[in-house]
Amino acid sequence: MRLLRRIAGEVLGPVKARHVWGRIDVVGDIALIKSPSIAWGSDPLSIEDYKRLARALLERIPYIRSVWLLRSPVSGEKLLREALHLAGEARSVTIYKEHGCEFEVDILKVFVTPRLNYEHRRIAELVSDGEVVVNMFAGAGLFSVIIACRRRATVYSIDISPDAYELMMRSVELNRNRLKGRVIPILGDAARVVESRLRGIANRVLMPYPRLALEYLPYALEALQGSGVIHVYIHVPAKRRSEARRAASTVVSRRLEELGRSFSIKGGRVVRPVGPTLYQVVVDAEVGG
Repeated sequence: MRLLRRIAGEVLGPVKARHVWGRIDVVGDIALIKSPSIAWGSDPLSIEDYKRLARALLERIPYIRSVWLLRSPVSGEKLLREALHLAGEARSVTIYKEHGCEFEVDILKVFVTPRLNYEHRRIAELVSDGEVVVNMFAGAGLFSVIIACRRRATVYSIDISPDAYELMMRSVELNRNRLKGRVIPILGDAARVVESRLRGIANRVLMPYPRLALEYLPYALEALQGSGVIHVYIHVPAKRRSEARRAASTVVSRRLEELGRSFSIKGGRVVRPVGPTLYQVVVDAEVGG
């Protein structure tokens, strides 16, 4: 991170650099620069600014082979973003490594961010051997594979995007020799999949798609073996991180009350900021039978 900050400062100067150096992620051998317009609605940098920065990243960091500019937030059920190739190889597919696991990802076809690194490990460490987990919005399968690499658990890994499903299948194959448990990829809408195949089987349900988590919460409850744990990821507006966690717990609690289920909030944390006053928060809820 210090190197990225130094390169941005040298190329762009301190005023422009402060808008972008903290917005650079490296996924495999691809650098992703997130435009400030995603969060703030405007961008003080020109395309030529970004191209100069991209060329410097390629020259100064040997393991970076391609640089892209992300110009829009994730949108749609496939979680896609508008991206512009800036420099290096015009390639969007890479191998991304995290917690000893490898994933084939395509930054144009599936959402992936290193900023979920800690959360992937945290959830995996909460899972016990023998658990059955339903991951309702699996993407390329990072949560699912990391759980199965660390625990003798069965993870039903669902995504509605054919591209995400194919990448998930490849990542399961890449980690075949590391898996202690099983990952079962499923293509389809999580609500329909639970209703048709996965009622009453899970000890734990993951809902890592903030836009649908509250809407799909009834189906997460259906997936549980009566009682169990649900990890609900939502976006909440707040002026401070400390307020965001409390606000998220309140929102999830009200939704569970509406659904008539007994529960207790066992934990939660701010996962990451996604805008000036918007946070992604996970709420860990233990639901009674």
